Amino acid sequence: MTNKNIQIATFGGGCFWCTEAVFLEVKGVEKVVSGYSGGNVPGHPTYREICSGLTGHAEVVQVTFDANIISYEDILIIFMTTHDPTTLNQQGADKGTQYRSVIYYHNEKQKEIAEVVLKEVAPYYENPIVTEITALDKFYEAEDYHQNYYRNNKEQGYCNFVITPKLAKLRKLHADKLK
Repeated sequence: MTNKNIQIATFGGGCFWCTEAVFLEVKGVEKVVSGYSGGNVPGHPTYREICSGLTGHAEVVQVTFDANIISYEDILIIFMTTHDPTTLNQQGADKGTQYRSVIYYHNEKQKEIAEVVLKEVAPYYENPIVTEITALDKFYEAEDYHQNYYRNNKEQGYCNFVITPKLAKLRKLHADKLK
């Protein structure tokens, strides 16, 4: 039996249903929780409040992974290549600050790695990367019906037209990193 090196990454890349579905397929990922971070109102926000765009929160996922199997750098590269980090406050038809591209770092080492990864992937994009790199303050778990959304709602229109193509892109770009 090997010792695990459990770490947590938190980031937002548009709708958390998409990002969650991507990371649930990655080798070394033990758990993915959809939630909210980065807001400026007191208390535990609700999905309805987040969707108003008035709370300042982003839809995010918190990814628990074994760094002995997949590195934080690889997690970030997958994140940066499975959403569009060049559109400010938008992913596809989803618009608003809650859909911003953001990396919430848990420590200085994660911050340093995030800065390096953004510089490394920047040349692959036609437009400048707008992904924020910010210290994690608080993470609020989203309501139960948001957890494992894709797995529980594959036939839903949004899943078919938005999430399924993202998963196809993941499988094409990162087949060696999948379960």
